[in-house]
Order: sequence, then C-alpha cells, then structure tokens
Amino acid sequence: MKNSLTLRRMLAFSLGDFFGGGAFNIINFLYPGFLALAVGLPAHLAGVVITIARIFDAVIDPAIGYVSDKLRVRYGTRRGSLLVSAPLIVLALFLMFYPYSNPSLAIRFWSVLLSYIFFCFVHSATMIPYVSLSSEMTEDYTERARLTSIRLGFSIFASLVCVALPGIIVDAFEGNRGFIVMSLIFGLVFMICVGVTGLFAKEGVPAPKKADRVAIKDFFTTFKLKSFRQYLWMFLTCQITMAIMSALFFFYIDFYFARYITAQEISHMVGYIGAAIMFGIQIVALPFYLWLIKKTSKAMAFIVGSVIWILGGLLLFVLPAGSNIILLYLLAAFIGFGISGPGLVPHAMFGDVVDVGALQFGVRNAGSFAGAANLVIQLGQAVSVGFVMVCIGLAGFVEQDISYGAPRVVSQSASAQTAIVAIMALAPLVFMSIGIFFCTRYKLDKVNHEKVLMALEGSEEDRAAALEAINN
Repeated sequence: MKNSLTLRRMLAFSLGDFFGGGAFNIINFLYPGFLALAVGLPAHLAGVVITIARIFDAVIDPAIGYVSDKLRVRYGTRRGSLLVSAPLIVLALFLMFYPYSNPSLAIRFWSVLLSYIFFCFVHSATMIPYVSLSSEMTEDYTERARLTSIRLGFSIFASLVCVALPGIIVDAFEGNRGFIVMSLIFGLVFMICVGVTGLFAKEGVPAPKKADRVAIKDFFTTFKLKSFRQYLWMFLTCQITMAIMSALFFFYIDFYFARYITAQEISHMVGYIGAAIMFGIQIVALPFYLWLIKKTSKAMAFIVGSVIWILGGLLLFVLPAGSNIILLYLLAAFIGFGISGPGLVPHAMFGDVVDVGALQFGVRNAGSFAGAANLVIQLGQAVSVGFVMVCIGLAGFVEQDISYGAPRVVSQSASAQTAIVAIMALAPLVFMSIGIFFCTRYKLDKVNHEKVLMALEGSEEDRAAALEAINN
C-alpha cells in the first residue's frame, strides 16, 4: 500500500522533532559545562552522572517500545503517548537545569543525577513513540526520504536555535538564574511542538485493531534482522560522534581556540556563531543529500557525508589557537555539510528496516525496533561521553569551585587543551569509519525495498526471494 502524505501531516509530524533536535543539543552542548561550572561537579563525577543517567535511559527504552506497540487509544498507537508526555517535558527540563548549590558535593551529585534520570524517562516516553510513528506515516521509499528531510530540517533548525539562544539567555542573567529561565522557556516550546504532533500527525499505515500480547522476546528478535544490525551500526557511530563533539564543543572554543580572548562573553559568542553556522549549513545541505539519495541510494549519501565529516575533524588538528575566526567559521560550515548526510540517512532508513522486520517476523513492531535502537544508542553515548569526560578530567581539566563563589574558570592546562582537541579531531575518524564499513554492506536500496513491499502482500516464495536479496 502506498499513500500520499499531505503537507499538513508532514509539518505536524516534523514539528515534534523540534524537541528531539533541540533538547539533544541543549544537553550535549550546555550540560557538561553546566555540571562543571554551575553546579561545581568535578569532570569525572560529571561523567559518572551522564553515564548512569543514559544507562538508565537505555534500560527503560525496550519497555517503552513495547507499550508503544501495544497501546490502543483514541489518538493512535503512538500519538497518545506524545500527548501524555508533552506537559512533563517542562518539569523535566526545569529540574535538569536547576543550579543546585548545596555546599555538600554528595547532595549536588545526587540532585543532578536524579533530575537527569527523570528527564531521560520523559525523553524516552516521547521520542520512542515519535520515532516509531515515522515508519507509520507512509510506506513509500521516496516519500519517507522526503518526510525525513523535512523532519530533520525542523530538527536541525531547533539545533541551531538551541545551541545559540539558550546560552545567550543564560548569560543575560546574573549568577545561574539564567539556567532556570532558559529551561522554562524551552520546556514550554517543546511541550507545544510535541502536543501538535500528537494531535495532528495522523498515521498513514494503520495498526492492527487488536494488539498482540507483550512478549520480551520481541525485543531480542529485532537483533536477528541483518538489515537492522547494519542500520544500527550506522546510527550508533553517527550519534556517538555527534555526542562527543557537541559535549566538547564549547570547551574547545572557550579553553582552546578562543583562549586568548579574555572577555568570556566574546568567546561564548564565537562559539554560538560557529555552532549556528554548522547547523545552518546542515539545513542547506539537506536538498543535496536528498538528491543524492534519489540518484544513488541512502547508503551512498551516508558515505559521502561521513568522508566530509572525517576530513573536517582532522582539520581541527591544523587550526591553531588564536587563528582568524573566519577560518573557524569556514571549518564549522565544512563539518556541518558533512554531518548533514549521516544525520539524515539513518532516520530515513528506519521505516524501511521496520518493513523488512514485518516481512521476516510476520508482525509490525516499530516500537520494539525503536526501543532496541535507543537502548544501543543510549548505552553507546553513555559510555563514550562518560569516558571522554573522565579522560579530560585525568588530563587536568579544572571544574568550578562554587564553595567560595569563585568566578568561572577561564583557562585550562596545556594537557587538558590537548586532550580536548585530540578527541574532537579523532572521534569522526574512528567512529564514522566504522559506520562506513557497515554502510557498504547495507543492501536495502529502493529496488529491494519495492520487493519487500510487494512480498508483504505476496506468496511465501515472494517473501523468501525478497529476504534473500537483502540478506545475501
């Protein structure tokens, strides 16, 4: 079955990823610095907070995926979850960025950890149904790519806004009150966006009228699908690389590239502009990668973007501190153009992989696939970002000492700076090379996807032939 997506449905669906892209970048860009410089946690403890919270996030994802698959309410299998979780986003973001200032380090540690855990629960309860919904908006290979490009346009625009504006809001207030104002403003915006998706993004692929009984084996079964494992490696490497680079981005700007700029506000503005250029170019590049998908395949778009991203990362090694700021902005644009490809492709692939799962297993469990993917992604990000924070801590990174009301740290040791630059530069090379390796083995192109859709309504012989074309 093929259905035509209306502009209203595409926009209503895509608006939900304003929360996905926006919250991701507020947390990845601001939260490590918030923990170290506003709450005063040592870098290694900040790494522990991030690791534990994201492991919790990963553990609960399969259960949320199960519930999403089995839920039958007035607003559909996924949209009911979005409507319930939308108002909780405001509270979760407020607690996460509340600047706990108790003199006890232990109390501050547990406060931010529990706040982060609560946010992770709300985030998963929102994004797993949302990701699952993407596979149910349409079955058409090309329409999914088009829908995904519009969705990522919203997501990247949110990323652009949520890299620059939150920091500007924070800096506009004395002390740490800006974090509270920022969290409330963006919490309300995210609530509205998710609520619109829940109300108006009607599914195009109907779910069975009666849900199957929840079975834990559904989760483990997803990993038996070869196309899913390949997709997962591509998605994982992309997400780990983005998480690492965004976590260290402002550390790189403030403590390395702009270290000769004594005015903190100016160094922050360099970072905001650089990030805005990087995300803005990602939006500009989306039509190129959409064209490349139509002319070649989703896999080729992933490979081309990954190579550009790797080269951009390596150029960080040859961009010395104190260079002309224009060079930094040009490099940010180059890296952003590369990120756009692998950032787009895994989202566009998800629905295709779910179709293969329906063909191989005889049941359409998009929520189980989304939960399994989130489990792996969150574990990967937890380990990698936590490890990176521990590494820069061991390299001599100095956190804020809030017990005496000291000013924010404006300099770091040479060893800490070297560690930050090396990790920023090498992360794309290490992880995106792995993604490229698995991408070259991914066979679910447009032709094979058409065979899958035909086989879903065909004979056992048709099903076997379609699976053989993909798995061999």
